[in-house]
Amino acid sequence: MAKQTKFTKDHYIKWYESMLLMRKFEEKCGQLYIQQKFGGFCHLYIGQEAVVAGTVSGSKKGDKHITAYRDHVHPIGLGMHPKYVMAELYGKSTGCSKGKGGSMHMFSKELNFMGGHGIVGAQIPMGAGIAFGDMYKGNDNVTFCSFGDGAARQGALHETFNMAMVWKIPVVFIIENNNYAMGTSVARTTNVTDMSKIGDSYEMPSESVDGMSVEGVHDAIKRASDHCRKGGGPYLLDIRTYRYKGHSMSDPQKYRTKEEVSEWKSKDPLEKVLSVIQDEKYATEKQLEEIKQRVKGLVEESVTFAEESPFPEASELYKDVYVEENYPFVTD
Repeated sequence: MAKQTKFTKDHYIKWYESMLLMRKFEEKCGQLYIQQKFGGFCHLYIGQEAVVAGTVSGSKKGDKHITAYRDHVHPIGLGMHPKYVMAELYGKSTGCSKGKGGSMHMFSKELNFMGGHGIVGAQIPMGAGIAFGDMYKGNDNVTFCSFGDGAARQGALHETFNMAMVWKIPVVFIIENNNYAMGTSVARTTNVTDMSKIGDSYEMPSESVDGMSVEGVHDAIKRASDHCRKGGGPYLLDIRTYRYKGHSMSDPQKYRTKEEVSEWKSKDPLEKVLSVIQDEKYATEKQLEEIKQRVKGLVEESVTFAEESPFPEASELYKDVYVEENYPFVTD
């Protein structure tokens, strides 16, 4: 059994505040969507916060991150002020994608967040390509490429896995395995329900991870990224988590029972971290309340910022269509 890291008070306080912000931000997004404050699709991350929190704490500055369309909290976990995410949801010019991406296409060059992607599985070959770029430059950065259990059925995954292993590309493939591809369970799409086994035919190091444990995610990310940085090539993590809400806001989620949802909620990652903080006396009730109020203030500030920000000018339609500078490989 892999040795677990000894985590400190700072780890738990940071995880708690980060995951609480993710949770409260997404809850507010759900409320605003129902009020028709913004439109389009809206996929919430509630329940899965430990995956982002553990990935961020287990990675290092310079590493790249790319994911699918359930992407609101990834940039927040990496340090983006939530007001820029909320403004993007509103389609405002102050959004992190200038109001052009909406819910499914958050980006941040500054934070090395290479985007959420609306096409199912599109980020898998893209993630390997980004990692190949760092390998080409000779640095030790790693790319964390996240996708769902449904996207794992795309043919592009197998082509990418094969190429990544042949070239020993430093990419950690993360299956955010929340058990359902929209409304279809993993068991209905494959007889191989242990998704870590997908890497076996490529001889890719793989493991399953408890995605409701931020500590477990952190340790797995560290093992995987250390493997990549040493030149070992790609690594696959089947991180088993659960979304408390439907696939999107339009999903009545009738395909699962209340008992199943309740059982997963009993493993809530946010409550687990809070219990450690309270048991170890890492923070007083007053300090915890201050964190809650700080998070509440950030969410409220985000809504105000989004509602008061302007929409993009019509001329923005013609910008960011083509690259306006030389490719970095040419200028280096």
